Amino acid sequence: MSAAAPDRAGILIVDDMEENLIALEAVLGPLDQRLVRARSGEEALKAMLRQDFAVVLLDVLMPGMDGFETAANMKRLDQTKDVPIILLTGTDADSDYPYRGYAIGAADFLTKPIDPWLLRTKVNVFLDLHRKSLQLAAQAEQLRRQLAGEPDPSGERLERVADQLARTAKALRENTGGEEVPELVDCVTELARTVEELRAARQACQGR
Repeated sequence: MSAAAPDRAGILIVDDMEENLIALEAVLGPLDQRLVRARSGEEALKAMLRQDFAVVLLDVLMPGMDGFETAANMKRLDQTKDVPIILLTGTDADSDYPYRGYAIGAADFLTKPIDPWLLRTKVNVFLDLHRKSLQLAAQAEQLRRQLAGEPDPSGERLERVADQLARTAKALRENTGGEEVPELVDCVTELARTVEELRAARQACQGR
């Protein structure tokens, strides 16, 4: 499998029935993202340990490891616990399925037949969040490199930068659904402002 372009996030679709996988691929094709199939919960977990995904579409009713067990296993692993999961099920699903899905940590729950526009809209939200997280992570790393090359004219301010970097990294790891994005933007903006303060302080010291 060739490496995907950084701006083409992965979407994992998990279903034991070939016709359902084909239907999901047809619906998600217009998004022009990397689509990866899995025919079982075990296959899905292996795929997620091999590569990164922006969102998982997971069928609930599968033989062996069903969707609930698969989702629970995904949420237990550090490498996969923050990937949003959309659970999919048929119209004859038990009434407690949505509750069970959200209790496990699923981001959304949809009943088949699924409206194509609705599914693309929901997936697009998670694709956008994934792109923002990658951008913010890159900005935070750039700030770390900048700080590493700067002297520290004020120990107190440098401690503040270190604390902000730690909070940004933590927020990035925990970003699974939308509410954290404004906080991430604020953290990175504050980091950039602090770097400029450090540079100005350094220039002032050198000018004396």
